[in-house]
Amino acid sequence: MKNSILFFFFLALVGCKTEKQKIVSLEEDVSFLASDSLGGRETGTAEERIAAAYIQERMQGLGLLPKGNAGTYYQTFTFKPKTDPHSEVQFGGGDSTITGTNVLGYIDNKAEKTIIIGAHYDHLGMGGQGSLYREGEAVHNGADDNASGVSVMLQLAQKLKDTLHGSNYLFMAFSGEEMGLLGSNYFTKNPTVALSTANYMINMDMVGRLREDKTLSISGTGTTPIWPQVLNSTNPGFKLVLQESGVGPSDHTSFYLHDIPVLHFFTGQHEDYHKPSDDSEKLNYTGMEMISAYIYAVIKELDDKAKLKFKKTKNESEEVPRFKVALGVVPDYLFDGKGMRIDGVSEDKPAQRAGLQKGDVVIQLGDSTVTDMMSYMRALSTFEEGNTTNVVVDRKGAKVSFEITF
Repeated sequence: MKNSILFFFFLALVGCKTEKQKIVSLEEDVSFLASDSLGGRETGTAEERIAAAYIQERMQGLGLLPKGNAGTYYQTFTFKPKTDPHSEVQFGGGDSTITGTNVLGYIDNKAEKTIIIGAHYDHLGMGGQGSLYREGEAVHNGADDNASGVSVMLQLAQKLKDTLHGSNYLFMAFSGEEMGLLGSNYFTKNPTVALSTANYMINMDMVGRLREDKTLSISGTGTTPIWPQVLNSTNPGFKLVLQESGVGPSDHTSFYLHDIPVLHFFTGQHEDYHKPSDDSEKLNYTGMEMISAYIYAVIKELDDKAKLKFKKTKNESEEVPRFKVALGVVPDYLFDGKGMRIDGVSEDKPAQRAGLQKGDVVIQLGDSTVTDMMSYMRALSTFEEGNTTNVVVDRKGAKVSFEITF
């Protein structure tokens, strides 16, 4: 009965598009995908399939061609979920398998180059592994993560249709990202468009919380020599935080590993990350419009240019130290000052028990000076459970010292 109600709800929202094509706003897309009715869009669930049907209907309404399997918009894949977090997921049928569904739409401009524009649409369902919520099961709506990216992707499809003709465009809504980039990984091993034609890949994951200072993180800027020049020349006023590495915890990584230049757009973590409170009314839709326009400008700048040259980058994730303890904070990954700024403090963890607050900037941990995220992580990796040390923070211009026990 529940699935029937959800299906009719979906029909009510999108049925009007079959009568007359209309412009669907970013907010409308996010509101549907992040509604309680979709139960958090966990990979392989009936609710994720309803979200896939919505995205397929939107792509069809925009005039995108199906580019999944057998003339459909869908590319399904089955896999066995991880039991050992250090083992690789095995694709293929068998007992205890889950089926994910990528949704693919295509603009065929008869060009030699193809631009891949993607965003994952799955989320955490009712919580479970990956959730930072500690009060039992609840719907994790995932408005920022990542209904925001899907809605911007669909708006870009609307903008690119019948405007820029120097490339073909493949739009992809990935499944299985939260379980380990599964949908994008599967596509790159089973492409429905020849990867040899791929010029570059743009990934949007969590682009819904642009801050007042307009800080925007873009990763992958070292994957082709021209990225910094293009990004700076088309920048409409963002405070850019550019990171060279093509490897990161989102779907662009799968394409980078196949020697395709990538960009990943991200507006930063927040206290609602991987919690039920990541709701649609908290998004900055004006900021999302700005990001959409910026990406369009980047694509336009390269429309008549030659195919980009791929360049390998340092894998920064290989340098991340391993930890035996946690401070219990959400770092501000967009902070570009000296130290590690705290963007959120977890309940009943060492940081909260010691008195640290959101907005504090950690400048010393034990005997180590903290100048950035990497130096913070190196310092944290030296401690074990039960250790006690001092942490010094910059709190509104004043240096404050706390004793902290892990």
